[in-house]
Amino acid sequence: MNDSEMLELVCARAWPAVVDEPLGEWRLRWADGFTGRANSALAVGDPGRGVPAALKTVCDFAHDRGIPPVVQVIQDSDLERAVAAAGWAEWTEHAAGYQVSVLVGPLPTGPPGAAEVLDEPTPEWWELTAEHREPSAAERHVLATGKIGYGVVDAGDAAGTTAGAVRGAVVDEWLHVSRLAVRPEFRRRGLASALMNALAAWGREHGADKWVLQVAVDNEGALELYSALGCTEHHRYRYWGPGPGACEDPQS
Repeated sequence: MNDSEMLELVCARAWPAVVDEPLGEWRLRWADGFTGRANSALAVGDPGRGVPAALKTVCDFAHDRGIPPVVQVIQDSDLERAVAAAGWAEWTEHAAGYQVSVLVGPLPTGPPGAAEVLDEPTPEWWELTAEHREPSAAERHVLATGKIGYGVVDAGDAAGTTAGAVRGAVVDEWLHVSRLAVRPEFRRRGLASALMNALAAWGREHGADKWVLQVAVDNEGALELYSALGCTEHHRYRYWGPGPGACEDPQS
């Protein structure tokens, strides 16, 4: 495998699906519809059969579990070209953005300010990262499995409001960062940077020396923040879905 493929596997370990089955070196993933990454086939490496046959297996897996058949594949790779040749198309309807930039960089040493990283998620952390205080079983599995740091920052008000949150997962020497969120009324106060710096310090304490982030290419605000923290693009990936007639559901 090349560096981009290996990095995709690191990210997959940091974002574990509820069901994760091998298809050669590909991964078939399901998490009850929670996020594209956890409900798509990670198409890296050799699937152990021809790409059209592998895509048929992806279709069967998805249909059996009631999710759309989707593959996540590195942009402009030979494998992406093979997926396109098999009659699949860019899955542009993916709500979070079908084209994603994978960023890497050394962990910074900036001050965390009021931010801290907890060992257990709070209801407020869940509210900011999953949009409700009581996560589903799938959400809890994806977001709380592994060596996880739950970054939070207070608003500094009398109510003790949690103004922002972020998730960090350590895999080998990598710190995978995701779900960064700051309440709208507390933005532009440096809280996102404080969260990231606190998470970087936590990552170093747990053996990481660099971080990796997966960010939709149209998320300009996040890309600007991460660039200021020393991150650069390593590669991109895209989601692909079957074109007409490429993936028939036998139950339809």
